Amino acid sequence: MEKLNEAGTDSIFVRQKKEWGEILTGFETKNKYAVFNNLNQQIYWAAEQSSFLARIFLKNWRPLTIHILSVAGHSVLKNTRPFKFYFHEMHISDSNGQHLGTIKRKFSVFTRKFIIEDNQGIELFKIHGPFFHPWTFNILKNDIEVGKILKKWSGMGKEIFTDADNFNITFPVGIDAKQKAVFLGALFLIDLLYFEK
Repeated sequence: MEKLNEAGTDSIFVRQKKEWGEILTGFETKNKYAVFNNLNQQIYWAAEQSSFLARIFLKNWRPLTIHILSVAGHSVLKNTRPFKFYFHEMHISDSNGQHLGTIKRKFSVFTRKFIIEDNQGIELFKIHGPFFHPWTFNILKNDIEVGKILKKWSGMGKEIFTDADNFNITFPVGIDAKQKAVFLGALFLIDLLYFEK
């Protein structure tokens, strides 16, 4: 997790890997991602662990685990998503199993709302996705924008034929690696909820 404290991590870029099996068969495959710092250096891999039946029948509601690995393949973080019908959550823990924080979806009708909690369940930030900006999620502290999660345009072919997405997180200034790890988990939850086709 120390990579999130290094230079070039005031923002990060996440690129989902396209899956040809999914393109050819139409069946949802396990998501895989590459995580880069803003110097375009890869710092992590991320890989979904879920059952085939959950991917087929529960689609983007499926329970899963996303393992974050170093470039060398060592476990760094674990994102666990239990099954929930509406109030979706993602629980973030480090490689030793220590709970770092949780992302929780909140009720809203026209907007997309989440809260970020620390390991004690104390709300630290809110994430708000405006209705007229479907690819933008503003990170708020005391109702002031302090960061952003953006889905980036992947190109016509990728957008139409795959669910391989690109994201950028601009982190709030001064947060530590643990909080950055929780925001990375928020990005994965947002991808699953709003951009899985």
